[in-house]
Amino acid sequence: MHRVGLVVYPSFQLVCLAASSVFEVANLVLDTPAYQVSVRSEAGGAINGSGAVTVLSEPIGEVLFDSLIVCGGGAMPEASDALARYLQRATKTAQRIAAICTGSFILAQAGLLANRRATTHWMMADALRQRYPDVHVEADRIFIQDGQIWTSAGMTAGIDLALAMVEADHGIIVAKSVARQLVLYHRRAGGQSQHSALLDLAPKSDRIQNALTYARSNLKNTLSLDELAEAAHLSSRQFSRAFRDETGQTPAKAVERLRVEAARLMLEDGRHTVETVAYETGFADRERMRRAFLRTLGQPPQTVRRNAQV
Repeated sequence: MHRVGLVVYPSFQLVCLAASSVFEVANLVLDTPAYQVSVRSEAGGAINGSGAVTVLSEPIGEVLFDSLIVCGGGAMPEASDALARYLQRATKTAQRIAAICTGSFILAQAGLLANRRATTHWMMADALRQRYPDVHVEADRIFIQDGQIWTSAGMTAGIDLALAMVEADHGIIVAKSVARQLVLYHRRAGGQSQHSALLDLAPKSDRIQNALTYARSNLKNTLSLDELAEAAHLSSRQFSRAFRDETGQTPAKAVERLRVEAARLMLEDGRHTVETVAYETGFADRERMRRAFLRTLGQPPQTVRRNAQV
């Protein structure tokens, strides 16, 4: 049985505990108690989370875990000296030591991220980089595995991290089944961006928002300026000016970003040929899609697919 310890401390983020559901459902899918999960803290007892919820924890003590997952907390949580020493000792016995969200700061404080690649919530990536310059922070990643050490982005990315662990232990079919039972899209690949193109564009008006929503739902269309302007109920000239003012981009560039994002998800899922992905996302052919990927992501579609399968 694989023992998983979720490490909490005062003001930890409650959403991090959602990762425990992944292992719980994995036991159901496997029809065997493959994982034993417990909530641990330095001294045990009741621990107040960031919301109006208190959880009961068991003391870490000298228990050995196969996987230790440190939950995220405040902006830059700090570990006690005792917890830092415990995590250092755990590197000798644990198969994996992980952190969700700002839990990365605790691993860094314990020296476990030195000269390693790591990620955290995108809002705290610069702070992690400045406080611990020996950590190779990759801000725009869902999760990163660097040897024994795993780190994830903020909030729900902990679920992706846990699904990746299940996949590493029992294969992709089991992980996909777990995701389906959790009513989730199969885990986002570690290299996937933390950001949504639609969210990043952040239009201020409903009209521009409606045009972007229309575009994302109709990527196979030409999505000309006139078509988008009609969705926004504006003239083409008014739409073009308003779009650039609100998003800082041209409509054509924004549509390309939406297409790349949709194509990337399809490629990482691995069920479609490159030609099919190009057609379904409106690129018309694989060469146009390749050029758009290079402009937007700095790598071709084949590399994105290959990285997702690692």
